[in-house]
Amino acid sequence: MKLLIKLFMALLVLTSCSQEPIIRELKVVHFDGSGYELGFKHGTALKQEIGQVVQAWKKNVENQLDKNADIVLKEFFDYANFDQSIKQWTPELYEEIRGIAEGSGQNLNDIFVLNLLDEFWVYIDNQNNHHCSGIGVPSRNGNPGYLSQNMDLENYIDGFQVLMRLSRADDSPEQLILTHPGLIALNGLNEEGIGVCVNTIMQLNASPSGLPVAFVVRKIINSNNKEEVLKFIQDVNHASGQNYILGIKGEVFDFEASSNKVVQYNPSNKNGTVYHTNHPLVNDDVKPWYDMYNPSLPEDSKPSTFNSLYRFKAVEKRIANRGELTESALIETLKSKDNKNNPVCRANNKNGYGFTFASVVMEMSDNPYMKLTVGPPDESEFLRFNFSDMN
Repeated sequence: MKLLIKLFMALLVLTSCSQEPIIRELKVVHFDGSGYELGFKHGTALKQEIGQVVQAWKKNVENQLDKNADIVLKEFFDYANFDQSIKQWTPELYEEIRGIAEGSGQNLNDIFVLNLLDEFWVYIDNQNNHHCSGIGVPSRNGNPGYLSQNMDLENYIDGFQVLMRLSRADDSPEQLILTHPGLIALNGLNEEGIGVCVNTIMQLNASPSGLPVAFVVRKIINSNNKEEVLKFIQDVNHASGQNYILGIKGEVFDFEASSNKVVQYNPSNKNGTVYHTNHPLVNDDVKPWYDMYNPSLPEDSKPSTFNSLYRFKAVEKRIANRGELTESALIETLKSKDNKNNPVCRANNKNGYGFTFASVVMEMSDNPYMKLTVGPPDESEFLRFNFSDMN
């Protein structure tokens, strides 16, 4: 049975003298089941919103590419061949996508492309679409571990923030998932304390037949086994260049994944932290036209003034040498605008360069929980969500 809660206390009307108000309303949905059944409930519960997202996506594509969105979609799926990997690694999620489409009354490919967020960005090769900043903090000295992230997305999706709760089943833990209508996951945490945050790495090689990011995310947070998660992230054929910060019951791991290799990143900080933005730090499987970003190159031959690097340095400065990392320290980092032109926290200026869709902090402890904002964290309060046994 679906549970749709509209959190009016999270309703924000943000105004400026030069822009129309932005209205943000967090929706919390609660579903049980799996596969087609789960997807159909999702599609039915958010039918109106999914229709709005589909239309907003198409309008955004036409504005960006100056081309009919349905033609772009056809050309994209002529290029894309993700079905086999999805059916091999996550067959229940393929059925979930079908259920969302039928429950919402939308064409299958219109829903599929919403779940190929990074893969479509790779296809059009637009670096403006990715500016996420992520942090992992291990559990030490009796203190909890954390995953945190500013999830930065395109402007058109503002106002569609969703927190999706999936019920515990015989073969899967309860899950809290940040998403938007029609999408199976952006990031998330399960009741066992296993979670994941992601950052696009556009410069790395991609594959039109690998497993897309959203499906990797759901596979991870559907697991309760450390070895299974670590083996999966290193064995799966990845569709997109992506950084995965994994939290596994208080431990944190960082992997840069491309279509040809997966390389663990560990800055070897005394506090055990990891952090990442949107350029490769250790994986040299770089597209030829992005070779200037190859981490194997000498430092003085790589670019030194670009958005991802500015954000990386800002996060590193605030995190790397701290002793105890608290939730409040992470929140302050997520709110930071140390470089005003390349901030970690990004307002929606409706300029085509994206914004912080939501800011997330996940605690990994005996009683794990998720906190998130609706929009940039300097414009919204963090709302806490516990798992059912903790309520």
